[in-house]
Amino acid sequence: MIIWINGPFGGGKTTTAKLLHKKLNGSLIFDPEEVGFMLRSILPGREKDFQDLAPWRPLVAATALELHAFNDGRPLIAPMTLLNRPYAHEIFTRIQATGIPLHHLLVHVDTDVLTQRIADSREFPDDEERSEKVRDFRRRKIDAYTEACTSWIAREAEVINTSHLTPDHVTEQALKLLDLP
Repeated sequence: MIIWINGPFGGGKTTTAKLLHKKLNGSLIFDPEEVGFMLRSILPGREKDFQDLAPWRPLVAATALELHAFNDGRPLIAPMTLLNRPYAHEIFTRIQATGIPLHHLLVHVDTDVLTQRIADSREFPDDEERSEKVRDFRRRKIDAYTEACTSWIAREAEVINTSHLTPDHVTEQALKLLDLP
């Protein structure tokens, strides 16, 4: 199975992925952002958001499928904010066409809680300026997340409202949605 964990920037996707990884023996975590970093180095001067690069989406799907096969079909966990519905469908359709189960989980956070989590975050404890750049980026993306969540993600994904849950409780909810112990 492939588990795509979607949600707002700063909403707990990576934390959820790491905790699921600990619970799902033999699972792998695949960060689709790494494909974007690779494309940026190969294609300098292109779109600022690598998700807009046409090769990113098929490469993400192909990489996920290859990693899943290489790992003998054990769970692959992909934490990645994906707000553009056609982009999500392009990736998910390629994966689903193989017959491999795909679970699209949404770790949703209410806006007021998300805003506070972002304010409290310190991605780089030894570099406040760099941490503030991350917080600023996340704050600028809240409206886009809210719009995507309302218009399509919450209807198409399996939703976990993490606003008042601990990371361990979010993981328990995810395991229930995945029908795993």
